[in-house]
Amino acid sequence: MPANTPFSMIREFHLADWFTLGNAVCGVSALFSVMSYLDDGNVYWIYQACALAVVALVFDVLDGRIARWRQKSSAMGRELDSLADVISFGVLPAALAYGCGMQGTLDKAALVFFVACGVSRLARYNVTAETLSEGGDKVKYFEGTPIPTSLLLVAMLFAAACMGALGDRLWFGVVHAGRLSLHPLVLLFVVSGSLMISRIRIPKL
Repeated sequence: MPANTPFSMIREFHLADWFTLGNAVCGVSALFSVMSYLDDGNVYWIYQACALAVVALVFDVLDGRIARWRQKSSAMGRELDSLADVISFGVLPAALAYGCGMQGTLDKAALVFFVACGVSRLARYNVTAETLSEGGDKVKYFEGTPIPTSLLLVAMLFAAACMGALGDRLWFGVVHAGRLSLHPLVLLFVVSGSLMISRIRIPKL
């Protein structure tokens, strides 16, 4: 196959990269599930989106282990991993929150902040990974909480869906300030995002 074909880049993928793509596919599929919920209101779609987020985490864990096992990693693989994580553990939890009822103006601002923090955290990791690894092959610790910790928020939304606490019945209700509105539950996303961009050191297992 000629080197300049559209498939030439795919031929350079390592096995771990395919698992990383599996992470991204799960994230995008989950986003479609949220859209389906907004379209017909069937809570099944929320359950499916949450389940796909868990599968995305499995792919995310496996891609790193496979890369270390085969001793094949690359800068492209690291960037690919970050992009997939932004979808599955950044954009998806925010979209789930919106779908579950956090749709006020201040809610949306909080969710945008959360995603921006996740993107910033991953960018910081990528540019400092070499320094943090101290010349080795593995980073010894994270600065800020890893973005997959957002699955705790997904688990919370799953529990809310199971209990029928969606939309107007969302836990802790809604606070109005003129034309602005805020669901207090969204503040957990603000806390999660803030922890991601903090300087807290967390050992990498």
